[in-house]
Amino acid sequence: MPAVLRVVLDQLVAPTHADLGMASRELTRALVRAAPAGCVVAGIVPAASDVAGVVEGAVPGLADLSRMALPRRELAASWQLGVAPGVGGGMIHSPTLLAPLVKHDRVHASDQTVVTLWDLDAWDRPAELARGAVTWHKAMLKRAVRFADAVVVPTHAMAVRVSELGSFGDRVRVIAGAAPEGFAVPVDEIGRRRALDLPEGFVLVSGSSAPSAGVSDAFAAVVASGIDLPVVVLDAPEGDEPGVLDLAAAAGLGEGHVHVRGALEDADRAAVLGGAVALLAPSRLSAFPWRVVEALAAGVPVVASDTDVHREVVLDGGVFADAAEGLGEALAGVLAGVLASTTAVERFGVLAADRGRAFSWAGAAERVWQLHADL
Repeated sequence: MPAVLRVVLDQLVAPTHADLGMASRELTRALVRAAPAGCVVAGIVPAASDVAGVVEGAVPGLADLSRMALPRRELAASWQLGVAPGVGGGMIHSPTLLAPLVKHDRVHASDQTVVTLWDLDAWDRPAELARGAVTWHKAMLKRAVRFADAVVVPTHAMAVRVSELGSFGDRVRVIAGAAPEGFAVPVDEIGRRRALDLPEGFVLVSGSSAPSAGVSDAFAAVVASGIDLPVVVLDAPEGDEPGVLDLAAAAGLGEGHVHVRGALEDADRAAVLGGAVALLAPSRLSAFPWRVVEALAAGVPVVASDTDVHREVVLDGGVFADAAEGLGEALAGVLAGVLASTTAVERFGVLAADRGRAFSWAGAAERVWQLHADL
């Protein structure tokens, strides 16, 4: 009998966030490819229509699918209460915090449950989230304190924070995420940008009108830098475009100077990065900075706020702005230096690409397999 690692794949059939869906898909694909001799990967999924077709299309090579009786929302509520009938034991790995965190026997039955935290938004910015989402995340972390055999986080900076939120001891492990496998500027990048109605040569920002995103600081930086370039904002939630444009107008960016788009498919995001002269990363949250990692992979210069997370992820692949005298002004000075000449842009692009090669789902999968072997 092979050893079976079962991965919770709710984000493939009922995604709550595009990046969580991407991470679940890419990690599980890599786990299948990296499976040691005598080991296979299976899935745990909520009830949904055509669940087998969706999962098999996203992650070929799974040995089995355990279908739960409840749809995702009801399953999340059930597992929050510690009610997890029909799940079974064995090795369970969740690429998110959603997992059957219940009492189990790791010593005698070899049962183990591992969960993943990509952000601490419920603690960092609770006022910007729905109350139910904050309650669920905090309740699930409490269950993880009691029942998780390990909690995976993407950075050492987040590991410090998580250790302060619960008595995890040595159960917090650091395994970073990555850009999607094969993520690169596509050959049809120009056509994709035209289809998205985007200009060529712009400063790129990811975020929303929420204060924690820091988009207003990014707009202030572009204005203060004196650089006459358009700005593209990605990942704006549906209906948030007017709020983002209001922030742009307040910063002094004229009408038509800012282009706001929502979540995009991988190839479209790569095409957008292909038209960017730099990525501004103003957020100071502890969340894993997915767009920063993708910018590094695409060789786009990165200008980031000086935080522990950005220092750890970007390292020597970008430039940091100290917010001691105001983040907008600090970002402006650094951005102006990065875009001072074609030579500077090319140099910072090379540094970004070099750092981008440090992140891979293959490496993440190997560490996940090793984690479960250690347990």
